[in-house]
Amino acid sequence: MKKVLSITTIQPPCLSSAKTGSQKGLYAAVVLLLLIVYLGSAFSPGLMDDADATHAEAAREMLVRHDFVTLHVNGIRYLEKAPLMYWLVAFSYRFFGVSDIATRLPIVLAMLLLAVLAMRWGQLAFGERAGVYSGLFVSTAVGFFLFTRILIPDVILSLLIATSFYFFLTALNDKAAWRWYLAYACVALGVLTKGLVMLVFVGGTAAGYLLLSGEWRRWREFRLLGGTVLFLAIAAPWHLLAGFRNHGFFWFYFVNEHFLRFLGKRYPRDYNKLPASLYWSLHLVWLFPWSMYLPSAIADLRRNLRGQGTRAESLTFAFRTRLLCLIWAGIILVFFAISTNQEYYTLPAYFPILLLIAGTIAEAEEGAGSKWLSWSAGAVAALAMAAGAMLIAGLWSSRQLPYVADISTVLAKHDMAKDTLSMSHMLDLTGESFAALRLPAILAALALVVGPACALYLRLKRRHLLATWMTAGTMVVLLVAAHLALERFAPYMSSKPLAQIIARQARPEDKIFIYGEQSHGSSLLIYLQRPIYLVNGATTSMWFGSTFPDAPKIFLHDLDLVGEWGSSTRIFLFVTSCDQAHVEALIPGPKYVIAERSGKTVYSNRPGS
Repeated sequence: MKKVLSITTIQPPCLSSAKTGSQKGLYAAVVLLLLIVYLGSAFSPGLMDDADATHAEAAREMLVRHDFVTLHVNGIRYLEKAPLMYWLVAFSYRFFGVSDIATRLPIVLAMLLLAVLAMRWGQLAFGERAGVYSGLFVSTAVGFFLFTRILIPDVILSLLIATSFYFFLTALNDKAAWRWYLAYACVALGVLTKGLVMLVFVGGTAAGYLLLSGEWRRWREFRLLGGTVLFLAIAAPWHLLAGFRNHGFFWFYFVNEHFLRFLGKRYPRDYNKLPASLYWSLHLVWLFPWSMYLPSAIADLRRNLRGQGTRAESLTFAFRTRLLCLIWAGIILVFFAISTNQEYYTLPAYFPILLLIAGTIAEAEEGAGSKWLSWSAGAVAALAMAAGAMLIAGLWSSRQLPYVADISTVLAKHDMAKDTLSMSHMLDLTGESFAALRLPAILAALALVVGPACALYLRLKRRHLLATWMTAGTMVVLLVAAHLALERFAPYMSSKPLAQIIARQARPEDKIFIYGEQSHGSSLLIYLQRPIYLVNGATTSMWFGSTFPDAPKIFLHDLDLVGEWGSSTRIFLFVTSCDQAHVEALIPGPKYVIAERSGKTVYSNRPGS
């Protein structure tokens, strides 16, 4: 019988006690840096309008209603999303209360677990240094930070995909049954996180790996029957209950939200698709600065995969990791290149790419083939210098402008209705906006100009470990600066300040209206925690839920608004700048401005108290 390598045979050579202590300190340092960036930024700013606050409100209403099957937002059934993330946030609310930090804790925890998994996997596959680097790169990559500023399930999905593959590969090494079952459980939880796409990514990757490696011949070891039963026991109950309790759920969730979304024919259309050139090139940004080492990682991957056969007894854990990561990242990237996409959809591909880069850099630093490290560090330094120079130029051009408290007054446009891509607000920046961004811009400019240049110097001096940590430290400062900049955008991106003003004045019998789509002011829901009427708002995510006969009567039209405005009930009307002219002309009676922030106005038919 052929002998299969166990995990114990693939671990790095034993280290001295001093070395082990040093490595433990580096692992702890990775965790500390991650907590500085992610936990430190979890307390502020306020939850943003659109998806961020909408998803938080769905979790809050789940807790209030004690209904953990059918999601609701503003009392309307919200059936387009899988429930796991909302369960986690509701659990957080149950113990810590409804707050900004409680909303973000599950995302912070997912990032922490993802970094810990990266360190464990990298260490097993490529050695101690690669283990440290894997966690370090996950903690400091730009994309992970940017796309965890919004309450979306993609980082949880990334964790579950990565964990399922970790148990899959380790089970191939030691044949422990419990590893197989944990892999199946993670797949089921992934389906409860983001639907059938989990099966596409995991199933497609596993099939490709087994075919190319030849390990499909071991199919009897895969616990197919028991694993399938476990998968169904975890994933099926919610889907069945949701279907029984909500007429039309199966069509809406599986056909409209899965297949038609993939084909770009989902109704209603509230999404966009990146041009192909931008889709691929932006990954150099999302994985920065480690993406600058990607060409060498690709060359290293080709060399290692070509240099080893695929007989079961010759497959090392490092080879298995490289082959799996290649297929894993490739399937996700190609899938969303074909499908409709948002910038963050490919976030589950970041982990395998960073794991490969970490292994390549660690191997080069510890061996003789490290000349290319200086070239990659030079590319990072050149790009950082260019970005730093642009920040300095912006700061210089705005040096005589006064500080701007409301950044929306100096942005290029304010039409939030047209912003469908998550990073589209970056296009609103102007030279004048630096008057509101001086502190984060100065901090970022210093980090970009000094840090990568120092890292390049250290590379040239062959002090590679310190150079990598210098680059990571630069990213920590840069991400802290990005968080400070996001706080400057808070009045523009969130309606929390307006909600606080309304809360001080509104009585229980008063009514609160949003003109247009609920997403324009969805943070009012989570901060006011009361029903909000929508004028011409039965659109996008509210459309399907509004068709149910038990939907609350919150959907109004222009004539309804005019009638309510003249009643004895006090009305608070939230309006964005894109609808302001229409509302001004529509309402004939007196209109009192209660509050105004960043192109958003709250009117009332009664003067403020």
